Amino acid sequence: QVQLQESGPGLVKPSQTLSLTCTISGTSITTDYCNWSWIRQSPGKGLEWMGAITYDGSTGYSPSFKSRTSIFRDTAKNQFTLQLSSVTPEDTAVYYCAEASRDYWGKGTLVTVSS
Repeated sequence: QVQLQESGPGLVKPSQTLSLTCTISGTSITTDYCNWSWIRQSPGKGLEWMGAITYDGSTGYSPSFKSRTSIFRDTAKNQFTLQLSSVTPEDTAVYYCAEASRDYWGKGTLVTVSS
């Protein structure tokens, strides 16, 4: 059974960097053709795809987030991490990690940006 679990601080101050880690169990982050994504949902909005890291370590980002987003992985720990810099209150959202094509989703974690 594949499980994804997000972890990280629930409160971040404006202008700081948000950092979240997704721990994968039940499969490997290097499984062929898997694309491991970060997706968020802000209050009152739909799901926003932020970016992904592929099974071979390549990354891709939404133009909306590219300038301040970085995704990297630790294959030894079977984890991948999102960093979002220069956050504002508009970055308050529930953040999900997922491999959407296989319908693998974490439960999501709420991050609030506030001073």
